Amino acid sequence: MVIHSFAKVNLFLKVINKRPDNYHNIKTLFERISLCDKIIIRNRADKLIKITCNHPGVPVDESNLCFKTAKLLRDEFGIEKGLDIEISKRIPVGAGLGGGSSNAASVLLALNRLWKLKLSRDKLAKFAAKIGSDAAFFVYEAPFAIGEGRGEKIRVLRNPEKIKLWHVLVAPATHVSTPLIYRKFDELCGLTKPAVNVKILSSILVGRFLVSQPGFLSNSLEQVTLKLYPEVRQIKETLYAYGAKDILMSGSGSAVFAVVSSGRKAAALVKRIKKKKKPWQAYAVSTA
Repeated sequence: MVIHSFAKVNLFLKVINKRPDNYHNIKTLFERISLCDKIIIRNRADKLIKITCNHPGVPVDESNLCFKTAKLLRDEFGIEKGLDIEISKRIPVGAGLGGGSSNAASVLLALNRLWKLKLSRDKLAKFAAKIGSDAAFFVYEAPFAIGEGRGEKIRVLRNPEKIKLWHVLVAPATHVSTPLIYRKFDELCGLTKPAVNVKILSSILVGRFLVSQPGFLSNSLEQVTLKLYPEVRQIKETLYAYGAKDILMSGSGSAVFAVVSSGRKAAALVKRIKKKKKPWQAYAVSTA
């Protein structure tokens, strides 16, 4: 079975408060984007779960999220089958794009079909939430959704106008630690009662350029990551210098994206960025 595992960006991310379990409650607007990994799943004659990956930064042992996902489902339903899971990475690792969570969700969806478990999306999302905070979003295979709680409480947004946003996406060769960013956020920023306009979050699908509203594209964690990782700030400054206006870091970083008016504009910006010969990965991507 061959599946595509899509990345995400956060068009909005607000940290609400710290929870008793040391996680944080957030409100975020997820967008699934066209950048994706490829995952191939094959049955094995034995009962082993074997992970392979073309990226040296991805673990292939029991700490891999795809391994955890397969084992969770297998243990829950008494499946006595082995698997080979081959991950071909294109999504930058540790960049705030949800690659690992997306891979886990893709394996959940695939095994639901392969093992004929007939689980609903909501049930699959509950399993996904045990794996990673972003994983539940990917289970719904939706272009846009609001995430609450740790990000695992998902409300899919309808997209009647079939709106597709275009982005130039840039990721440095920097792996950002999400726990570190949240810890520094608590130390440096503190928490205030957020003014989160849910109507604005939901109405992104009313008009194509609502992202240009003041305060809409925002990320509570960005100021911390920019302070700790100067290269992320350099990417933002480069995009501004090249004429992009709506620019934001995704998740806890390190990837930065700009909302642009067309695929042609995105491709042109990617070409300019690659000419800088920085150790940055740059992509023209759209809503998926």
